[in-house]
Amino acid sequence: MSQQELVLILFQVLVLVLAFSVHESAHAYVAMRLGDPTAYMLGRVTLNPAKHLDPLGSVLVPLISLYTGGMMIGWAKPCPVTPRNFRSYKRDDILVSLAGPASNLAMATIALVLLVILKHTVPGGLLVIVSAMDMARHAQGIDTSTLSTLFPVALLLYFAVLINLVLFVFNLIPIPPLDGSHVLRQFLPYRVEQLYNQIGMYGLFVILLLGGRWIGSFYPPLLGVFDRLLLLL
Repeated sequence: MSQQELVLILFQVLVLVLAFSVHESAHAYVAMRLGDPTAYMLGRVTLNPAKHLDPLGSVLVPLISLYTGGMMIGWAKPCPVTPRNFRSYKRDDILVSLAGPASNLAMATIALVLLVILKHTVPGGLLVIVSAMDMARHAQGIDTSTLSTLFPVALLLYFAVLINLVLFVFNLIPIPPLDGSHVLRQFLPYRVEQLYNQIGMYGLFVILLLGGRWIGSFYPPLLGVFDRLLLLL
């Protein structure tokens, strides 16, 4: 494995760990503000990765996705929530569920804004941005010797766009235990909801079976919007 490949892996790991921490902290913080202190009392309103990482979803699954040549993806320990503490059960459960994916979308947007600023302030900024985009997509033969010393920053920020967008889309899959399922179940009749909740027992297998199709349908168009904004702004 080359030094460049090691750097690319390291950058993805850093972004993924931060994305997990922000995602789960967002769940915990919004739950606290809406009347449920469960996650706050367990120390989950923090960016400390040790409080959020899960051996399976945060380590094994990302390693498998990396080994198979895909984008790093996974999940952290679910944020503990006690719904009976909410002031409005249905509304607040939806808001807490959406807080995690929304935080990933916000991080991708912040990274996009910073990349646009770099493009206009760094010498040869457009070339730096395009090279970062190509390298993040594992393009070969990219000469970085003539690029600005801030190229690694641009590369890290573009990984932040890629990974946070894929986590945003992934977590909205309406399959238990992902966040999208918490939203969908609020609109199901009681008996259908009970049956739907049972899917949670096999959720991981269903996610592995259907998750790729979901991501393939929604992720490329969303990334395309971000890419166009980055190149045009």
